[in-house]
Amino acid sequence: MHDLKYIRENPADFDAALARRGAGPVATELLALDEENRRIATELQMGQARRNEASKAIGQAKGKGDEETAQALMTEVGELKASLPLLEEKEREVSGRLKDMLAALPNLPDSDVPIGENEDDNVEITRWGDPRKFDFEPVEHSDLGPPLGLDFETGVKMSGARFTFLRGQMARLQRAIAQFMLDKQTVENGHTECAPPLLVRDDAAFGTGQLPKFAEDFFRTTDGRWLISTSEISLTNSVREQILEEADLPIRLTALTPCFRSEAGSAGKDTKGYIRQHQFEKVELVAIVHPDLSESEHERMTKAAESVLLALELPYRKVLLCTGDMGATARKTYDLEVWLPGQDTYREISSISNCGPYQGRRMNTRFRPEGEKKGTEFVHTLNGSGLAVGRTLVAVLENYQQEDGSVTVPEALKPYMGGIEKLEPLS
Repeated sequence: MHDLKYIRENPADFDAALARRGAGPVATELLALDEENRRIATELQMGQARRNEASKAIGQAKGKGDEETAQALMTEVGELKASLPLLEEKEREVSGRLKDMLAALPNLPDSDVPIGENEDDNVEITRWGDPRKFDFEPVEHSDLGPPLGLDFETGVKMSGARFTFLRGQMARLQRAIAQFMLDKQTVENGHTECAPPLLVRDDAAFGTGQLPKFAEDFFRTTDGRWLISTSEISLTNSVREQILEEADLPIRLTALTPCFRSEAGSAGKDTKGYIRQHQFEKVELVAIVHPDLSESEHERMTKAAESVLLALELPYRKVLLCTGDMGATARKTYDLEVWLPGQDTYREISSISNCGPYQGRRMNTRFRPEGEKKGTEFVHTLNGSGLAVGRTLVAVLENYQQEDGSVTVPEALKPYMGGIEKLEPLS
């Protein structure tokens, strides 16, 4: 959501920032609606004030025996009572249109975000680790995984495409990865572990920007709730409609949850394997911070996500997303892309975004600066994967595979594997 005061004072700058994201100019239309809304609100307030004033004057006129004035005032009050509900309905209609228009607009990109149309225009920032040199031809996880317990066939038979059934040592490895990540993000990186709801109402999904624009990406229950596509929704909305004290900030949260995505619009993409599923696990990172600290928090949170890849010794690169590839709620996003030798390419494993006040304004979440009794400001919010568990499983399988089809367990995961040091093909 955007600040109307800023748009009124900087209409050309607002349109120019939207243009960097490929969106057309809207300031003129927004401001016309805003002006109409304020005109109706003023007319409504004046009418209500006059109704109250005239109603009071009726008694005064009758008390003086001035029946003619009393009758005139009663007629005026009657007309106001008839017209004010129409004005109230008009105000609801115009303010609703204004809110809907603002809600549909993406966040404004930071000035250092590169202009571009798609992932081809992203900018690589850093790269860590040298891809392993194999003395055999590495295979993709979709071929390597089934003998180890990554059962695609049963998942499809049971639930349809983009579902997978994990068995035995493979399920243990996924659990180990998830627990390792949680320990990393809580003990080392200072996030508070949470166990949030997996079902949310409309206002929560609206608060973090998934609604109304991305409703097709969700699964919805018969009672109108939404299965979360990321625990960012639940974690960030934990401060919804609150006024925090400056001393409460920063708030850093993390959660391991199942996530559910319809993958609308992804037909034909990553249909093979474990990369793009309808149901998957993710360790999410969320921060609610003072506006002055959101940029430094973005760098800190990115390092928190990177720390998992470093500990697992998985080669990766850090990429700054361009305006055309960035999510609608973000003003700046880093992607971490892990090396997958079976695919001979880097693939996204985490996106870490600074949303600025965009979500704070949608959730109406503010903080009171120290020393202020009445003034408040919107918080800034950040979110990122720390990491996607299934994609990390894929990266471990492909990078630690052996020629005989086994997979060596990374040193960092061995304490979580109950003595298993290597995944062996099942007989």
